[in-house]
Amino acid sequence: MGNAVLHSIHVHPVKAFRSTSLQEAEVEPWGLAGDRRWILIDDGGKVVTQREQPRLALAAAEILSGGGLRLSAENREPVTVPVPEPIGTTTVEIFGDKVEAVLADTAAHDWCSAYLGTDVRLAHMDDPAARRPVDPDFALPGETVSFADGYPLLVTTLGSLDALNSLIARGDLAEEGPVPMSRFRPNVVVSGTEAWAEDGWSRIAIGEVTFRVTKMCGRCVVTTTDQDTARRGKEPLRTLARHRRFAGKLVFGQNLVPETRGSLRVGDPVTVLA
Repeated sequence: MGNAVLHSIHVHPVKAFRSTSLQEAEVEPWGLAGDRRWILIDDGGKVVTQREQPRLALAAAEILSGGGLRLSAENREPVTVPVPEPIGTTTVEIFGDKVEAVLADTAAHDWCSAYLGTDVRLAHMDDPAARRPVDPDFALPGETVSFADGYPLLVTTLGSLDALNSLIARGDLAEEGPVPMSRFRPNVVVSGTEAWAEDGWSRIAIGEVTFRVTKMCGRCVVTTTDQDTARRGKEPLRTLARHRRFAGKLVFGQNLVPETRGSLRVGDPVTVLA
């Protein structure tokens, strides 16, 4: 694969909030440390994401020492959210999974509800080792995941993004391109590969950590949401539908399950093992 390297690392402390770029991160069995351990739910316990609320792209969550959060958004006073005591849990529904989580304090609910203009609650996954198994069709016994869509990590490549943007530029909605990588909300971005090289991966190493490549990532309307303005268009789904449809899904990127723990650092070599 030549000189493939880890180009960037991204975590999303609250699912659907703006991503945070890091120079290094710890890999835990269920994902990157700090990634998607918090989630918004509606009054029925169902997950709330950018699918329903694109303005979540404009809200930021900073991880504080001890695991708490500082939530902020333009024209709003920030709020500090401590990690809730796991005294009792509430049931969260996320894409068909029923998962137990611990509710944050009232101030967090009030801040998020006021920001969105609808009643929501903020919940925390207190025990990611036990709460939510990975899809058994693509997992080994005991493998778990945070509040990510389905798998511990998502990898994308700059080579594939460049190829996709070239296709968009030749389409009938060229004015909507090029789209940035932030639309795809990856955890790790790799540079130095051929376009769509990741289609052929089944195991990779990033620095000292090895991963199983489980399945292509099916994409949704979130990819059409400008992460800087929250406005929606039709790309890249229009172009993915024409060029990257597999088994009925529009795909970009690959889902990963860690085989080992360790640290990732920007610049780490990326090696295809199988």
